[in-house]
Amino acid sequence: MKKLLFSAALACLWLSGQAQVKPFQQNDRVIFVGNSITEAGAYVSYIYLYYMTHFPGRKLVIMNGGIGGDKASDIYRRLDYDILAKKPNVMILTFGMNDTGYFEFNWDNADKTAAERIEASRRSYQQIEQRLLQLPNIRKILMSSPPYDETAKIGGNVFHGKHKAMLEVVKFQEEAARRNNWAFADLFRPMTELNTRFQQNDSAFTAIGPDRVHPGNAGHLVMASLFLKSQGLNGKPVADIRINAGSGKLQQAVNCNISNLSTSANKVSFSYLAGSLPFPVDTVARMWGNNQKQADALKWIPFTDDFNREMLQVAGLQAGDYTLRIDGQAMGKWPASALAEGINLATLETPQYKQATSIMQLNLRRAEVEARLRRYYWVQGNFFDKKNLRMHDNAAALDTIRKYAKTDGMLRYHEENYETAMYKELRNIWLREIDTIVNLIYSMNKPVPHKIEIVKI
Repeated sequence: MKKLLFSAALACLWLSGQAQVKPFQQNDRVIFVGNSITEAGAYVSYIYLYYMTHFPGRKLVIMNGGIGGDKASDIYRRLDYDILAKKPNVMILTFGMNDTGYFEFNWDNADKTAAERIEASRRSYQQIEQRLLQLPNIRKILMSSPPYDETAKIGGNVFHGKHKAMLEVVKFQEEAARRNNWAFADLFRPMTELNTRFQQNDSAFTAIGPDRVHPGNAGHLVMASLFLKSQGLNGKPVADIRINAGSGKLQQAVNCNISNLSTSANKVSFSYLAGSLPFPVDTVARMWGNNQKQADALKWIPFTDDFNREMLQVAGLQAGDYTLRIDGQAMGKWPASALAEGINLATLETPQYKQATSIMQLNLRRAEVEARLRRYYWVQGNFFDKKNLRMHDNAAALDTIRKYAKTDGMLRYHEENYETAMYKELRNIWLREIDTIVNLIYSMNKPVPHKIEIVKI
């Protein structure tokens, strides 16, 4: 019940007057533009995975356009050579974490410094806005940053006042969306509310992470959930089947096709072809320095109820326990009363769930290849742009990165990747590899018929 109330409360926060975030459509080329949280990419991949599984026939491209450390001013500088060069027709723009600063909040005159940084962010955003207004064929969506968590009792540096400063950025983003009739998705307020609610019982809780800035896999699933909700996609089932064994009637079949139905008081069987696949939930922590697993978020938000309901309800069975088989494989046993209430197949290791897990693994591989390209653009934006060597990719550029990498740890981390990525031909191979994986996903993500049997033990 608490999760449902939380879901309803968040829904109210989104209905704030902006244009609705329309769901992505067939052949859309979508790009998420942001900082290191976006470059890390988990929430972008989760959104893509939802579309891959829930809309298997709606082929689209979702791209990562994040660069670690970016402020609005940095995003403006790379709009043309990085973002627009990818020819998106939908752009989601987020910034604010880096714009507001960090250690400045522990200095004297912190409020004055924060106000100056907020105003600088606003001016840089206005440059972005003027550029985007020249591109009517791109649908624009502004999205707030997830919050800086300055309230979790977890030790380490705490920049008091940063959360308040970030809210001011959210406000001008929201106002800009309303002014331009662009859509707006709010991550900041709902995730703040989530932290506040859980910290009442556990002061060390954070949906973000130990550095208070970068969400782990669970936080990224919260972000993905919020964005999908802003698109109005919550409540759309994987499938919803209702059968009355007593009358032998199929009462409901939502987003699926049921055929060859056979019923009796102690057995039901039918052929089942869903329109979607369940959303596979990852149980591995994949963020460096953050041990959150995607599955952890299921304890925080009603993701399963909102996005992953593959319901099977069978009424009219004789009392007793029943085995559920799919394609001859036993999925478990339930009493007739539980089957009458309904069970969620999406939470079981069904053949369709295993099919979806293969899609998840391929999507992870896609994101790994894409990450190499993002590291290349990190070097362009965070290093070469300041050395007047942007996109030169020649011997002088390579010598320069080798020189400065000796004393710059972040540059040293990106150096080896750049030594390959500097060759356009090799970057094109990576792009073709991504296309190959996406094409493979869309050849494998179509639901197939399954035989379902419910037999009294």
